[in-house]
Amino acid sequence: MSTATRQSTTGAAGLGTPGGVEVRLEGLRRSFGEVAALNGLDLTIGPGELVALLGPSGCGKTTALRVLAGLERADAGTVVVGGRDLARVPAHRRGMGMVFQAYSLLPHLDALDNVAFGLRLRGVSAAERRRRAGEALELVGLSAQAHRFAPQMSGGQQQRVALARALAVEPSVLLLDEPFSALDAKVREQLREEVRRIQREVGTTTLLVTHDQEEALSVADRVGVVRAGRLEQVAAPQELYRRPATPFVAEFVGQVNRVACEVGAGGAEVLGRRLPLLPGSTTTSGPGTALLRPEDIEVAPEAGGSSGGAPGGAGARGTVVQLVFLGAATRAVVQLDGGGEPLVVHLAARTGEHTAPGARVVVRAAQVPVLVR
Repeated sequence: MSTATRQSTTGAAGLGTPGGVEVRLEGLRRSFGEVAALNGLDLTIGPGELVALLGPSGCGKTTALRVLAGLERADAGTVVVGGRDLARVPAHRRGMGMVFQAYSLLPHLDALDNVAFGLRLRGVSAAERRRRAGEALELVGLSAQAHRFAPQMSGGQQQRVALARALAVEPSVLLLDEPFSALDAKVREQLREEVRRIQREVGTTTLLVTHDQEEALSVADRVGVVRAGRLEQVAAPQELYRRPATPFVAEFVGQVNRVACEVGAGGAEVLGRRLPLLPGSTTTSGPGTALLRPEDIEVAPEAGGSSGGAPGGAGARGTVVQLVFLGAATRAVVQLDGGGEPLVVHLAARTGEHTAPGARVVVRAAQVPVLVR
């Protein structure tokens, strides 16, 4: 689709305008009986930004999306899109496009007519419907499948049609509710990359709800971690992973090792190193538990040398009890001599090739800020 054509098809709802629209969810509360799905949730999505909400089942992330869409009514709080309060605006007048886990394609319509269906409900003329539906299919790379019916398409193709249908109505906001979870791993990876490309190209403000950490971290500008109806942290993927604001975020996003440590004077003694504390640490004095990523633990043979960067005589000693080859790296499980939870560490590929179960090693914390609980 040419730039000129895209601009001509996206002006009505601001889909192609630079930066899109701002979305503000302020103090949202929603209860279902005794269960508080949202408990004062606040979130601002910048114009043209893609924000992913990540969290365990039942945390409220889907309820937040449904309140924004107008499919659920908040008990308290406000929804503001492009400076407009949507409290009294019904779902069908909010100008939003939605893509769900289920493709929800009409089996008796071909791809082109499925994409045009939402436009028909909005009273768009037949000629305009076909033009915009064709351009949306082109955007998702399915022009050649325009006259195929849903049963004739793969799951990935059907989800692309669902995305094209959402984009064809020129939404002010695009809402994605677990859109890839029904697909196999390879198709899921390809499609999320495609969605990210399209979202950047079109510039639509987008909210993605997912339970898949890799998905959230790989496609979003910012990721919000939801717990018990509130946001624990909203940050760029790298910051969320490297500088978690709370122990819950550290333990939910990625993998951590829980290592006993001693805390005092703004730092912690962890596996042979004194590390600065991250601001979200809940223990600031005395015994604590440091949360260390597998890649933040250095490993060396007990006899000496430097395999992974740790001096042979420093840190804690232990035994390798398991190795898992991951291609570019090897995951090793190390049981420390003093007992406790085994440590999961990542070895460089060549280091892993020369390590075997039963090997005696020394482990040491890398020089990184640490969160302690």
